[in-house]
Amino acid sequence: MGVRAMKIRNSLKSLRARHRDNQLVRRKGRVYIINKVQKRFKARQG
Repeated sequence: MGVRAMKIRNSLKSLRARHRDNQLVRRKGRVYIINKVQKRFKARQG
């Protein structure tokens, strides 16, 4: 299980508070949470 799926949520505000290095970014009209330190905290708003 090396591939980890990105979480898709309606609201990312609570997910952003899970780690201090989480960043909220907008790309191509979508809102993402990215974390370059802990890669497992990826999420997309949808």
